[in-house]
Amino acid sequence: MGLKRLIVRRGQPFMLQLHFNRPFHWGTDRITFIAETGPAPTELSGTRATFSLTQTRQGNVWSASDFTIDSNLLCVSLFTPSNAVIGSYTLKIETSQGQGYSSTHSLGTFFLLFNPWNAEDDVYLPSEILLQEYVMMDYGFVYKGQEKFITSWPWNYGQFEEDIIDICFEILNKSLYFLKNPSKDCSQRSDVVYICRVVSAMINSNDDNGVLQGNWGEDYSLGVSPLEWNGSVAILRQWSARGGKPVKYGQCWVFAGVMCTVMRCLGVPTRIVSNFRSAHNVDGNLTLDTYYDRNAEMLATPERDKIWNFHVWNECWMIRKDLPPGYNGWQVLDPTPQETSNGLFCCGPASVRAIKEGDVHLPYDTPFVYAEVNADEVIWLFGDGQAREILAHNTRSIGNNISTKMVGSNQHQNITSSYKYPEGSPEERSVFMKASKKMLGSRRASSPLLDLLRSRDSQDQPAQLQLRLARTPEWGQDLLLKLHARRVPNRAHPRGPIRLQVRFCAQALLHKGGAREPLWRQIVHLNLDFGEEIQWPLLLPYINYRNKLTDERLIRVSGIAEVEGTGRSILVLKDISLEPPHLSIEVSERAEVGKALRVHVTFTNTRTVALSHCTMVLEGSGLIHGQLSNDLGTLVAGHTTQIQLVLYPFKAGHRQLQVLISSNEVKEIKGYKDIFVAAARAS
Repeated sequence: MGLKRLIVRRGQPFMLQLHFNRPFHWGTDRITFIAETGPAPTELSGTRATFSLTQTRQGNVWSASDFTIDSNLLCVSLFTPSNAVIGSYTLKIETSQGQGYSSTHSLGTFFLLFNPWNAEDDVYLPSEILLQEYVMMDYGFVYKGQEKFITSWPWNYGQFEEDIIDICFEILNKSLYFLKNPSKDCSQRSDVVYICRVVSAMINSNDDNGVLQGNWGEDYSLGVSPLEWNGSVAILRQWSARGGKPVKYGQCWVFAGVMCTVMRCLGVPTRIVSNFRSAHNVDGNLTLDTYYDRNAEMLATPERDKIWNFHVWNECWMIRKDLPPGYNGWQVLDPTPQETSNGLFCCGPASVRAIKEGDVHLPYDTPFVYAEVNADEVIWLFGDGQAREILAHNTRSIGNNISTKMVGSNQHQNITSSYKYPEGSPEERSVFMKASKKMLGSRRASSPLLDLLRSRDSQDQPAQLQLRLARTPEWGQDLLLKLHARRVPNRAHPRGPIRLQVRFCAQALLHKGGAREPLWRQIVHLNLDFGEEIQWPLLLPYINYRNKLTDERLIRVSGIAEVEGTGRSILVLKDISLEPPHLSIEVSERAEVGKALRVHVTFTNTRTVALSHCTMVLEGSGLIHGQLSNDLGTLVAGHTTQIQLVLYPFKAGHRQLQVLISSNEVKEIKGYKDIFVAAARAS
């Protein structure tokens, strides 16, 4: 089988050359091939196949056919069925002549993977452009930030790095399913739905020695901050090298990035999806509550429900033979440990079509994913130990700008319409009611909260308030906003002037939902005549938020206006994502395999403060073996640093170089450079 390992996709014939110590005679010399995988292979379980040499292929079964004989040399085509168990196989032949003595010889091993190019495979994807994007592309992007300011985060999948395929099957062999019943587990590896659920559970370590340990706190001293990973390869290699000990630490985009690597390596078309303002609805009531006090401070909530600023999961492409017709295609898989599914922390596959149509009764975990993109948010004014007033009932705030990488581009694509009909449309309301009935049953008809929401006229306010940014928000700079206030008629105050007292509060948002202690407050008094619009400037100084943000640099500015003489309150919110400093990457010449490639990285600290303990990490499949690290020390305010490196690309084709600069003050200063590497010229 040559010096390199043989890796083939099921349903794909491959050629084998056998050299004998004498001429081979068709008709008298008998050959039987034996292919085996797993610890106790049997034909009944599909982990063992025996097949003889035939002149033509015999359908979708293991076969050896279309052979040619040249004296001592036999060239034969081996075919694996499109529904075969995936795994590492040993291949042997048993030879005999007539009824005489037989002997068995080992030919070697090969890996068998899913085959999305084969129309008979359950992962068949009938588009070469999509196959190149979702199977062959070994780099991509995660989309982070917030719905109105989406940032691209380059990620190195590296599924074709030399040892990654071994690690992927090591993951399967360390799952609880395998440890409980190895033979049964291996026999089910022909089923992509089963493989997806096993991998989803194994990427996190909540139930087992999975790949990643999650950490949603702010102390990463015992491991690596989730923001400091450039890709999956270093994580998978560390997990394997340490005997399957979970790697510290991951959050949603890291879990999803690693799962994307594993699934693409196994041959399943896979992509990463980001859902902005993603609901974690534990009790399945499709409602999440948020609380503010009269000073506009967001309060901690005792419920386990939360709204992530964004949440990242995977979609895998497959036929769902376990579902009624119409639910094939993209399926949600989420390896981030949020809730258990059949006793393990995994999620999916949930049909994206089922989510859009509200068919939440279909497996797997469809109700949970439906709530992630469709739940309502109810915002309460809290005081004197109880919720006193509904400030807002948002039916459109959850599940916005659902995004994935655009095919053939570095831009993001909004795929929200794949998950739900347009917000507020008759189709969306109909689907929501259908899903609600299935998820809530009799609870929905008798819900006092829903009765209250139905009876409340949220539009009956005497003024409209909106917060807007007056300039681009950059980390290290003062933030300038404007409050736009406009007097509108309502039943209580049809046309007269009103007086408002607006209390503002700014807090650092936590990725997992909720906020830190207030970092800025201000009170504004406004008099509004009928038809009048006022713009009031607000300044949030850098000194107020310095050292008070999380690594994601998200701030929520909240305002609650009390309408004098009415007892009514008006809520206004603005989420701000601060831009980090930028770096540039330049390549000075044509890239070619084996030839020196000079790379120039330039970074200017444009902020008013120094960045201390700066480190730079470079990564890129086909460009760098593993990672390159560089200690940059302290970068003073206004200082520019230039780093020159020489790389020796070792794989041709489209490549991506990823650069991460981290400091104590800012964790994620990232950049990337797309590089086309030409094949080595013939000497």
